[in-house]
Amino acid sequence: MMLLCSSSSSLPDHSGKGYGSVREEAVKLFNCLQQLESAREPVPIIQGVLQTCLDLRPLRDEVYCQLVKQTSYTPSPYTAAHLRYWQLLTCMSCTFLPGSTVLKYLRFHLKRIQSQSPESEMDNYASFISEALEKTKCRECVPSWEEIQMLMSRQEMLCTVHYPGPGSCQLYISSHTTANEVVRRMQEKLGLQESKNTFALYEQNALWEQPVTGSALIADILTSFTTKESESKSQWKLCFKLYCLLDADSISVDSIEYFFLFEQCHEMVVRGQLPACEEDLQALAALRLQCLMGDFSTHAPCPPLDELFPGHMLETRVLMSLAAPQAMPPCQVAAQGCPATQRFPTGLLAGTLWSHTATAAHKQKVEQDMRLRSRLKEEAAAVMGSILDRWKGLAGYNRRDSMAAYLTIARQWSGFGCTLYEVDFYISSTGSFSQKLWLGVAATSVSLYKQGESEALESFPYGQICSYGVSDSNTFKITAGDRDLLFETTKLTEIMQLMNAYFSAIHRQRGKGEGADITITESTEVGFHHLGSTPKLLELPSHPV
Repeated sequence: MMLLCSSSSSLPDHSGKGYGSVREEAVKLFNCLQQLESAREPVPIIQGVLQTCLDLRPLRDEVYCQLVKQTSYTPSPYTAAHLRYWQLLTCMSCTFLPGSTVLKYLRFHLKRIQSQSPESEMDNYASFISEALEKTKCRECVPSWEEIQMLMSRQEMLCTVHYPGPGSCQLYISSHTTANEVVRRMQEKLGLQESKNTFALYEQNALWEQPVTGSALIADILTSFTTKESESKSQWKLCFKLYCLLDADSISVDSIEYFFLFEQCHEMVVRGQLPACEEDLQALAALRLQCLMGDFSTHAPCPPLDELFPGHMLETRVLMSLAAPQAMPPCQVAAQGCPATQRFPTGLLAGTLWSHTATAAHKQKVEQDMRLRSRLKEEAAAVMGSILDRWKGLAGYNRRDSMAAYLTIARQWSGFGCTLYEVDFYISSTGSFSQKLWLGVAATSVSLYKQGESEALESFPYGQICSYGVSDSNTFKITAGDRDLLFETTKLTEIMQLMNAYFSAIHRQRGKGEGADITITESTEVGFHHLGSTPKLLELPSHPV
C-alpha cells in the first residue's frame, strides 16, 4: 500500500468511532479487500470500507489505487471474486472522488479496460463508473444496504414519494438523483407542470416535517431515514407538497392541486395554526368527515377527534377551568395566620412534617391528573357530539362541495396561505417586544401574529423589506424601512429558505419589468439579503428556480 505505509501522520478527530493511526487503518482496509474476494456476503465489508474512507479522507486515494491495481492485468478477470473489486470501485465512485491526480489515473485505467475488454462485464462496470465520476460529489451518508446491492448490479433504486392524503408515487432514482429532479418528475407525473405555485419535498414523520434542500441527494435522505427510525422508532417518509402558495385562486377545483390545498389546510387546522372560532372549527371538522366518509352513518368508522379538531383548544379550556382557586384546608388557613415563632420549630419533627407534606402533595397531584383526564374526556365527547350533529346536516354534499365549503371558511382568515413559524421572542428597534408569536411568511408579506389570534399585530410587505438574514445561531433579523426586527426562533433556515423562494418567484414574475433591480442568486451561504443589490441566498428548497 504505497501511499500511506510510510506515513505516520495522525487522522482527523472522529471521537467515538475508534479509529487508530493512518498506518493501522490502512492495514485494516487492506485486510478487508483481501476478505472481499471470498466473503459470502460482501455488502457489510463494502459498507465498512466506504464508511472508513468517508470519515478518513487521507485513505481514499490509497483505496482507489489499490482497486486500480486489483482490476488490472488479472489472470482470471471474469470470476465472481474478481468482479467484487469492480463492485467496490462502483460503490466508491458514487460516494466520494479521489484526489485530482488519482482521478486522472483512474479515468485512464477505465478507458484502458474498455479498449482491452469490450462488451464484457468489466467494460460495463468501467462505463458505469466513468459516468458516475462526472456526477459524484462527496456524500453525507454511506450508501445503505439496499443502495449497495443496486450499485453492485448497476441498477436504480425504487423510491416511494408520498403526497397529501393517502396517495403516493414510485420513482426510480440513482445515487445522484437530487430533490429538484424528483420534484420535477412528480410535477410531470401528477400534471402540475403549469401550476403557478411551487412544490417541494419534505422529510416527514407523524410529529415533524422539514423541507428538503433542492440539491440534496435522495439516496442520502433515504439512508438517514434508516438511522432516524432505529433511534426514534417512528416511521419517516418523503412527501411532495405545495411550498409557495403564489396564486390560490388559479387552482382548478377539479385538480389534484386543489386536493393538496385542502389537505395541507387541514394539517394547519389540526395543528392549531389556522385561527378560527370554535364554531368554525367544528364546521371544518364536519366538512372533513363529509369529504372522507360521505353522508353520516352510525356504521361509519369515525376518525379520532385529534385528526379533526385542534386538541390544544380542549386542553386550554380544561386547564383554565381547573385553574380556578381551590379552597385551602382549614389547617393551612390557620397556619397562614400564625406568627412564625408559634409554628412547629425545625428539628426532630421537621422530617416527619416534610414527609407528610410530600405525601399530601403527591396525592393532590394524582387527583389533579385524574380530574384533568376526566374533564378532557368529557370535553372531547361534547365536542365530538357537536361535530357529528353538524355532519348529519351535510347530507347530500359530495366530495368537491365539501372541500370547497371547507376552504371557503379557511379563506376567511386574512393570513390564509402563509406558513407559520413559532417565534420565542421578538424585539423591534422601536422598543416593542413580545414572546411566543407566530411569524407568517406569505406570497406578498411577512406578518406577526399572537398565537391563536387571527389579526396580525404587524405586517411588512416585501416592498418595504430592505434586508433579512441570520444574525446569529438562533436570531433572524429583518430590516423594514428604518426598523430592525429581531426574532429568536429555531426555524432560521426554514424561514430563510421560504423567503428566498418567494422573492425568487416575485423576481421571475416581474422579469425585466418593474422591480428588476432585485437580483436573486442561489448559494448555500448563510448571510443577509440586501435587496436592490446582488444578495447571496441560502440554497432554495426542492423546487425549480
